[in-house]
Amino acid sequence: MRQVLPIFRKEFRAYFVTPIAYIVISIFLLVTGWFFFTTFFLFNQANLRNFFGLLPIIFSFVIPAITMRLIAEELNVGTYETLLTLPVTFLDVVLGKFLACWGFIAAMLIPTAAYAFTVAMLGQIDWGPVAGGYIGALLLGAAFSAVGLLASALTRNQIIAFIIGVAICFSLTLIDKMLFFLPRYLLGIFAYLGADFHFENIAKGVIDSRDVLYFVSVSFIGLYGAHLALQAKK
Repeated sequence: MRQVLPIFRKEFRAYFVTPIAYIVISIFLLVTGWFFFTTFFLFNQANLRNFFGLLPIIFSFVIPAITMRLIAEELNVGTYETLLTLPVTFLDVVLGKFLACWGFIAAMLIPTAAYAFTVAMLGQIDWGPVAGGYIGALLLGAAFSAVGLLASALTRNQIIAFIIGVAICFSLTLIDKMLFFLPRYLLGIFAYLGADFHFENIAKGVIDSRDVLYFVSVSFIGLYGAHLALQAKK
């Protein structure tokens, strides 16, 4: 476990030495800024409801783009074999890369705090839902990062890893919106599987242990799956 921190530092720095990170952050801020300021100025809504409402869908595409290279690139160029010769375990690799991605997501969210301060200067804002929204965003980011890492561990091709990650994250986001064709007795089960359902609860400022447990569980399953995938490729 002592090797987790060096791996985290290496991977986190790697994000900012390539233009990809700045492109992803710029696109993320442009998209979220567009939806925020559209509702703010056109509809005179002094809140962050639209920003947090669209965040799960935006994360479904952005986070797989961040994670797709983490393991797939090493498998493709052959540095994975070199990594196995170092005194690190598969758990060190998975946790280090996961924490680097989660840290990058946190850094990506920091500039969006300007939206909250803009609302606070021009109107009244309830800081409880704002704090809950950012806590939920970090939990959602952790869950989707773990899923993206699993997708990256399954293939050597970054594009395929991106597609797998988007498919899983997008399905988790919309699964509770596609329940009209299911029997009534299954609605509760599938509604609980929806990431958007749990994120909306936290974004209201209500921190429920069931919602936190959901994101922790998804993160654990994703990381454990990535660990098994790496072991299978040994």
